Amino acid sequence: MCGRFTLKRADKLRLERLETAGLFNVPPRYNIAPTQKVLAVTETNETRVLSLLQWGLIPSWSRTPTGFINARAETLETKSSFKESFEKRRCLIPADGFYEWEKLGKVKQPHYFRLKSDEPFFFAGIWDEWRLDGVSIASCAIVTTGPNGLLENIHDRMPAILAADALDTWLRRSAKPDELRELLGPYPEAEIESYPVSERVNAAQVDDASLVERIDPKDEVRSGMLF
Repeated sequence: MCGRFTLKRADKLRLERLETAGLFNVPPRYNIAPTQKVLAVTETNETRVLSLLQWGLIPSWSRTPTGFINARAETLETKSSFKESFEKRRCLIPADGFYEWEKLGKVKQPHYFRLKSDEPFFFAGIWDEWRLDGVSIASCAIVTTGPNGLLENIHDRMPAILAADALDTWLRRSAKPDELRELLGPYPEAEIESYPVSERVNAAQVDDASLVERIDPKDEVRSGMLF
């Protein structure tokens, strides 16, 4: 599961054959949530384009605009909602961190995960375009995989973060399914760090730098401040 993520410094993104000058005007995001617009990189005839897609993939054949925010790596080739997009419409979704929630009795404590380098990275994604009665929605989903050792005590899934040398393969239209499957394992835990953050992240309308600050959960309970 990946339900919230960040992109604080879009201008730091680096990808071959992608024009990044416009990224200097992208505002920092600290709480990107489902149904919102997210940046995504697609490739056609070796031309790479940065677009805004709605987070929540709506299959082109769907009768209603109901989306999937995540697509399990294990079912990309078999689930009808994902199969054609996996074969023909893969994308990169840039981020520099994501949130997961740890169940502590009746409480869910959010944790923030990022690379130890604090550099941006790319999630594996798929996309589609839904049309009906003159309405068109281009949308995407983040591929998820099993957890690494850092996440396994918090959640049984994690977003599929692509290694730098896997980006070209994921975008390449001619890539074979077995090549693509090899890219979707858990990201090495030695390269990731995490820490607890405020429950204010639970509210999608809250989007400020304080959300990624480390907290002591006991202090937040004592203060009684959630939002």
